Amino acid sequence: MIRKESFSCTAQTEGRVDKAVYDLPRSVFSYPSCTVFVNDRIVKKSFRVKKGDIVTVSWNEEVFEGLRGEDIPLDILYEDDSLLVINKPCGMVVHPGAGNWSGTLVNALLYRYGDDFATSEDEEVNLMRPGIVHRLDKDTSGVMVIAKTGEAHRNLASQFASHTTEKTYIAIAKGYFGKKRGTIDKNIVRNPADRKSFVTCDDAKKGKSAVTHYTVLRQSQHYAFLRIRIETGRTHQIRVHMKSINHPLLGDDIYSNRDGNFPSLQLCLHALSLSFDHPVSGERMTFYARMPERIRAVLKQILA
Repeated sequence: MIRKESFSCTAQTEGRVDKAVYDLPRSVFSYPSCTVFVNDRIVKKSFRVKKGDIVTVSWNEEVFEGLRGEDIPLDILYEDDSLLVINKPCGMVVHPGAGNWSGTLVNALLYRYGDDFATSEDEEVNLMRPGIVHRLDKDTSGVMVIAKTGEAHRNLASQFASHTTEKTYIAIAKGYFGKKRGTIDKNIVRNPADRKSFVTCDDAKKGKSAVTHYTVLRQSQHYAFLRIRIETGRTHQIRVHMKSINHPLLGDDIYSNRDGNFPSLQLCLHALSLSFDHPVSGERMTFYARMPERIRAVLKQILA
């Protein structure tokens, strides 16, 4: 269920609006649904407010009411009292939604932790809000961190919002790369012709900024094995960026045509590693998820 939230205040200091609003977690400004108004005018989160400006922030909050836990095995890489790190399998949906109300990661977490797994501070509303800090697409596998407490959720969400986490992926892309390394710095906007997909745009005033760095590790005539590092975490970012340079990912049903050599292959994109500061101790931690068999098998064929 989606609940619409809003917050208004008078700026007490000057500076970026996402820093000047002290009473609202900065991570809220990174929500895709977040809209910021200053004196009734829509602005970006980098807009500089003046003392006395009226700031209103609205966003959609996902809440999970009436969901049932399901005994779904999880590949756990690490766990303590504050967080859980898993290797999410390809094909698992993170959040329940239209057409996917069961078999999701949230269902698995509710079964594992029950009513204790909530981050809501509103004691008057009995809503289950599992601590999903970031997402991976349904068909993207790999490392994910989940907050087990409200404190951990706020801390980790702030790290993702400020881009202090480090995320590395591996992928198989189509085509021959003329250079070994590259950076894609293109804003991403929702596709006006298909609201379920995204496209890049050259207008810096539109969409959300996104930066992707890639390195070609191995290459054949028609495919390339890549290591990818992203500075931002936009929806479908890697898939959209790779398509924008005419190198869509193998097995991508949204941004590429089916490949005749691999007609039933799932998306060849895997979150290999994730680094962040522990929300309590502050220790820098890095976790790795082994290369999945679906990608390993393809590499054997294309690089033989």
